[in-house]
Amino acid sequence: MVLHARIANDQSDDRGDLGTAQNLLERRFGQISLRHDAEDGIIWCYMDQKGRPSYTYELGAEIQEVHDWIARCAKPGASPELSGMRYFVGASKTPGIFNLGGDLRHFAANIRNRDLPAMRAYAETCTRMQYSHATGFGAPIITMALVQGDALGGGFEHALAFDLLVAERSARLGLPEIIFNLFPGMGAYSFLLRRVGRKMTEEFILGGKIYGAEELYDMGIVDILAEDGEGEATVIDYTRRNRSRFHAERAVYSARKASHPVSLDELLEITNIWAETAMHLTDADVRKMERLADAQERRIAKRMPRPV
Repeated sequence: MVLHARIANDQSDDRGDLGTAQNLLERRFGQISLRHDAEDGIIWCYMDQKGRPSYTYELGAEIQEVHDWIARCAKPGASPELSGMRYFVGASKTPGIFNLGGDLRHFAANIRNRDLPAMRAYAETCTRMQYSHATGFGAPIITMALVQGDALGGGFEHALAFDLLVAERSARLGLPEIIFNLFPGMGAYSFLLRRVGRKMTEEFILGGKIYGAEELYDMGIVDILAEDGEGEATVIDYTRRNRSRFHAERAVYSARKASHPVSLDELLEITNIWAETAMHLTDADVRKMERLADAQERRIAKRMPRPV
């Protein structure tokens, strides 16, 4: 995920100045789609990938552009169209899948080529995006992840970086990287540690278990449990019920971050360990990684309409 790269459908006039909120909301992205719910003050950002739903350079660049745009819009008087923005919700348009994690094909190629700089570059850009989520883009908002399906590896890490994690009951979340002798290096340790402590964090990572949303709700990792198919309605209901306490709630989450901060330096140090560890994977480990990518692609192919 090259977060600072220019994306293919970038329009330079939106880069040079703020532009209007409508410009970005109406843009046709390649990897995401946006929706502004003005009544409830919500920006919905959906990952909307056509292929395997993983964290690619293209997806990261588009998400980062949205982060930067929200940060600019949040400045006093900068964007009247978004003056009532209170919530940012990260979700997915892929049925049954939030995100399946890192770009396994990219990893495998870099490991086979012993390309540590490429692994570090990918890891650092992912981590900077995670830090951006964790800090709310510097905007006076509450961030929410809506998981409707599988959030595995980096997908689970992504969801953990938000202020609130909302998951539908049938969603599955976990960190399976141990199956190919790697660990999740883009924030999982830091974010889980602050939710459940060291022992349970390391059990999550070393055990590789995939959990149901209800299990994680009971553990305090999922904040809001929604019935299947009702995730968006649950988010909207939450924002409406808590509208009068928004500023106090946001202040509590700010206090949480101040008392147990996740620094960019911490995230970068851990992700550097991840990249260096990847260089120790054996050929058998890399083949497992590639077989997992194959399985993910077969799963997506079954969902695609057949040509007539």
